[in-house]
Amino acid sequence: MNAQFKKGVLELIVLESVRQRDMYGYELVEEVSKVVDVNEGTIYPLLKRLTNEHYFETYLRESTEGPPRKYYHLTAAGVLYRDRLEQEWNELTEKVGRFLEECRHG
Repeated sequence: MNAQFKKGVLELIVLESVRQRDMYGYELVEEVSKVVDVNEGTIYPLLKRLTNEHYFETYLRESTEGPPRKYYHLTAAGVLYRDRLEQEWNELTEKVGRFLEECRHG
């Protein structure tokens, strides 16, 4: 997938994934990778920024496989931001689709 396309939708995918259920970082990498190819070096800086912007809250939960894990939880502001991104995405894809269709049929 084109890197610029991926960058544009990554926030929306991350926000929606955490809206579905609280997740820890590596779990989120695996979830997002089902849609777009990403790695930890892409996801963790994004999580940090979204947390700093108050779209996520974090908490620690004990793990049976090592140290406690930091989980991400979507805040009310995060839900509103996610909804706005989805609306923008839907408008963009509709406009681009319409443009391409018109170009095909002259």
